[in-house]
Amino acid sequence: MKTKILILLSALVLAAMPAVAQQKYACVNTDYVLRSIPDYSNAQKRIDKYVEDWTAELAEKQAEVETLRSEYEQESYLLPENLKKRRQEEIKAKEQEVRALQQQRFGPGGDLDKKRAELLKPVQDRVWAAIERIAQEKNYGFVFDRAGSPAVLYANKKFDISDDVLESLGYKPGASAAPPEADNGKKKPTNPEMRQRDNDRKSVNTKGRELRK
Repeated sequence: MKTKILILLSALVLAAMPAVAQQKYACVNTDYVLRSIPDYSNAQKRIDKYVEDWTAELAEKQAEVETLRSEYEQESYLLPENLKKRRQEEIKAKEQEVRALQQQRFGPGGDLDKKRAELLKPVQDRVWAAIERIAQEKNYGFVFDRAGSPAVLYANKKFDISDDVLESLGYKPGASAAPPEADNGKKKPTNPEMRQRDNDRKSVNTKGRELRK
């Protein structure tokens, strides 16, 4: 039975190959496109500022917890049991407050995700719509993303529609595109979403180390 299924699947794949081979292909570098749109760069700067402010806010709350804990450790031997318990509960409540705030700011569906949806997604949607429009107008069966995609090992420039996408959105190709950023000689992810996750992960990891101190 398994052999018959494999034979049938192989036949279907072989039958579909001529149709696939006849499709027109194109590629686009969404990293280059998005970096060339001022609205996207400005939105990313605003998000970075939110992350900076929220990280400072969490650090301040954690400092309050550390102060309470330090004061308790210095005074605990002088306190009666009822006051010890009250102080311990106060420290625990502050710790829970910090964890709740961390989840609110950086957790799934939290403030960071909401700001991304508010500020970045509208620009991204415009780009995806432009790509789809050009693909339909030029009858492309497939459009590959060159930005950080390990599957695209080579792409002929004449099939790159990145500049077409920018022009369709009203931007001059190459006018404001910046070279990829460098971080101490280490290559950063070129895909915008990957780079955002990388930056956010670094911010959250730094914040997490501060909270664990």
